[in-house]
Amino acid sequence: MTDADKIRRAGPLTYRGSAIPQTTTDQRLLDRRGPTDWVHTDPWRVLRIQSEFVEGFGLLSELGRAVSVFGSARIKPGSPYYELGTEVGSLLAQAGYVVVTGGGPGLMEAANKGAAEAGGSSVGLGIELPFEQSLNEFVDTGVTFRYFFVRKTMFVKYSQAFVVLPGGFGTLDELFEAITLVQTRKVTRFPVVLIGTEFWGGLVEWIRGRLLEEGVISPEDPELIHLTDDPAEAVAVIDKAHADMAREKEERAAAEALAREGDGE
Repeated sequence: MTDADKIRRAGPLTYRGSAIPQTTTDQRLLDRRGPTDWVHTDPWRVLRIQSEFVEGFGLLSELGRAVSVFGSARIKPGSPYYELGTEVGSLLAQAGYVVVTGGGPGLMEAANKGAAEAGGSSVGLGIELPFEQSLNEFVDTGVTFRYFFVRKTMFVKYSQAFVVLPGGFGTLDELFEAITLVQTRKVTRFPVVLIGTEFWGGLVEWIRGRLLEEGVISPEDPELIHLTDDPAEAVAVIDKAHADMAREKEERAAAEALAREGDGE
């Protein structure tokens, strides 16, 4: 029998001829000798990514009603934007929402602080960065992720609205991720509220003007964004959206029940 005729099956894998490994899977698992480069290979990264999803889902699965608050890490305490972030966190907590942020300093800290001072709960979803950035002291429950896309999934999966305070590239990334998922109906049409008309006004005008004029978005797409300076208005928009969704859910359930009765079920 030639080498080409030899076959070894290892789980779902099939090796033939010269491709057959010289050792078994168990031997490679139990033998501690050899290089450690394998911990940086893509197959191992898949397991690491999977573990991050499991940790995040386990941490947040019983979160309850939650709102993600995005904003700059560079805004210092005492600034008007920081005070605005604190008020946002406080009003959301008073309305019964868990406040979810990136867990860092700046406006993330402000929102977590506001929630804490109002007696509410807040979550910090941190991210591993080349420079040190630990979770802020006002986070009740926190987890630090290696991968941005896993972290983004947690923001979206466990939040029923998105409040966006002034921020830079990271905030813009999170903002447009949320808008895209809502616009494409990958998630329920949750509110996206921008707070700070002076800061965000130019962007909103560009969206309503340039993007709409060029035909790269639909006429109704700009309505996915609500712009305000008033944190109380932001919370009211979120409350109304949730009430509308609850009513629509009840109406659908009633219609389905009526249809089943008509079918003789």
